[in-house]
Amino acid sequence: MGSGGAGGTGAGSGTRTHAGAGHSPVSWWFDSGRVCLDLLATRAGEAELLVGARELAEWLLGAGLVPGGTPLGAVDEEWVRAFRQLRQCVADLVEGGGADAALEPVNSLAAVPPPAPRAVRGADGTLVYVLAGEPRCEQLLAAVARDTVGLLTDPVARAALRRCEGDNCRRLYLDTSRGHRRRWCSSEVCGNRERVARHRRRAAVAAQG
Repeated sequence: MGSGGAGGTGAGSGTRTHAGAGHSPVSWWFDSGRVCLDLLATRAGEAELLVGARELAEWLLGAGLVPGGTPLGAVDEEWVRAFRQLRQCVADLVEGGGADAALEPVNSLAAVPPPAPRAVRGADGTLVYVLAGEPRCEQLLAAVARDTVGLLTDPVARAALRRCEGDNCRRLYLDTSRGHRRRWCSSEVCGNRERVARHRRRAAVAAQG
């Protein structure tokens, strides 16, 4: 989980990797500070990251919408289409353009109760977080929709919205850093790329001199 330092990661963020059986790992970076912004990050320009049911199931785990070990066998292409549609609504509302048309779908989804949480004893006797049952698609959509409503109606959060300054990156995040000096969606990814590029530029100048 990130601390939100300058150029660092945002609250409730992290880098997690999940691999389905027989598949290569898919890495998701969650440094935005809100799950609805994490959903926006699943499309980068023309690059679609939610390409199928496996990727969506991995994202649901990585974004923290479901705890590890949650059965996700019901995730299918209908789920993928539904999350892509919600993502477009979130983009319209957060980034502008078609916002009024996007409000009703988000509000309707937000009205659905999200998955019920439970605390159960783990193998070592400590309490662990699980869901009361296998989640339904509309319940998980509701969790993202409610987060969207929370972001849109929170002036402080809206004022902290920033766009990553990294080359070829357009991700949005909440800048909760001290002094609001954060510049990148991820210090480990975009920030590191800029530091490497800066080092190379200095080395090239030194070589020429």
